[in-house]
Amino acid sequence: MSIRENLDQVEARIAAACHASGRARSDVTLIAVSKTKPACAVKAAADLGLTDFGENYVDEAVEKIETLAQPQLNWHFIGRVQSNKTRAIATHFDWVHTIERGKIARRLDAHREGRTPLSVLVQVNADADPNKAGVAAEETMALIEDILALPNLKLRGLMTILARETDPGSGYQSVAQLFGEIKAALNPKARADWDTLSLGMTADLEQAIAAGATHVRIGTALFGARDT
Repeated sequence: MSIRENLDQVEARIAAACHASGRARSDVTLIAVSKTKPACAVKAAADLGLTDFGENYVDEAVEKIETLAQPQLNWHFIGRVQSNKTRAIATHFDWVHTIERGKIARRLDAHREGRTPLSVLVQVNADADPNKAGVAAEETMALIEDILALPNLKLRGLMTILARETDPGSGYQSVAQLFGEIKAALNPKARADWDTLSLGMTADLEQAIAAGATHVRIGTALFGARDT
């Protein structure tokens, strides 16, 4: 199937999930996960109206970003952030979904100086999966306080990737509950920016939207199986 046909199917799923949850379709941003896909595939998706793209691998992503040179696109880094890649990420991306350490936040902040603040999310390890990155739920607030002190980062919310064996309904609901608890504890300025829940992928976007996801990260359903 073509990217257009795939996009039509994904859009139908998102619209149905929003309707079932009593939410507007405009409440949910589709992030097209384009890791391992060539720049021409990203361009084809952008030509269909997609504006948000997610990448995991810095060097590959930077090459695509520079090749396409389309300022209307929003680039989301959704992989694990390595210290030696923070300059490139801060320079080329609009969003980082995977902050899990204060050290990484401070490096991104330093490299972003002189530009518009970088939108960031804290990655929560919602089910204590030893194979997944992210901060433990009970340690999230301490990391948030560190990030709020950094002038070149704009803290927007939470992100999670669940373990395969975790029920997505309960897993995403637990992160949504944490999101609400944190919002209530923030000062008014920080609360105004706290608007993003990055939850869900191809297999479980319906449960993510039901839990309140504002961003869903979809790769396989749009671009087909991942290239290696």
